[in-house]
Amino acid sequence: MQFKGKFLDLSSPRVMGILNVTPDSFSDGGAFNILENSLAQAGLMLSEGADIIDIGGESTRPGARDVSVQQELDRVIPVIELICQRFDTIVSIDTSKAQVMTEAINAGASLINDVRALQEKGALDAAVAAKVPVCLMHMQGQPRVMQQNPSYDDVVKDVMMFLQDRISICRKAGIAAEKIIVDPGFGFGKSLEHNYQMLANLEKFHRLNVPILAGMSRKSMIGNLLQREIGERLAGNVAVATLAAQKGVQIIRVHDVKETVDAVKIINMISAYKDNNER
Repeated sequence: MQFKGKFLDLSSPRVMGILNVTPDSFSDGGAFNILENSLAQAGLMLSEGADIIDIGGESTRPGARDVSVQQELDRVIPVIELICQRFDTIVSIDTSKAQVMTEAINAGASLINDVRALQEKGALDAAVAAKVPVCLMHMQGQPRVMQQNPSYDDVVKDVMMFLQDRISICRKAGIAAEKIIVDPGFGFGKSLEHNYQMLANLEKFHRLNVPILAGMSRKSMIGNLLQREIGERLAGNVAVATLAAQKGVQIIRVHDVKETVDAVKIINMISAYKDNNER
């Protein structure tokens, strides 16, 4: 897949490192909302093997408050500019706001990662104009209320139908199929059971014929099952990332880059021997 002249081979899983420049993100809120800290963290994740740095300026944790366009711009644009100046990497902007998308792309970002799947006012037009890849995520409800009794007839089918509809809308608007990625939205309007039903059936999302991004890092689906606080979820994080890689997910979005890269290397080695034995 092409990202502003940078090609990323998605024939094996790639790791996206999370960089939240917010004061209230559920895992690392306040840790990287100082410019120097953000730059250092990006450098660390790249040295550990991250292929993409995903920068977000608005928390989407359950109960999160909205922030203004200007607040979000003030948080993300200086970080994007500095990272793009210092490092030769792919930068993703995690936003649902059209103006933030446009200004982030102008600042050097080359992927739009939208938890609302380009449904906010002006977002689809902004993504079309940007001419960069987009990631469309499923979310039932909005962050403030999304975890209040989420309900589905069949979570896998329902999420796939939503994503297929968004793919069709994006393609009709002028976004090429080869520029679309989908994210089932683990933890976004899903119960513990919904999340693990999706993980157990993650390979079915390949029927959409676009790359899949999975983000489960440090989420409550791990903490609630294992009864672990956020800082104690590393083993669970690696376990779900490994399962995602085994199911052919192309991009794994994580906080713990080094450990995930190690797991992916093992999956790639196993896949190579399996391929050789099948020839």
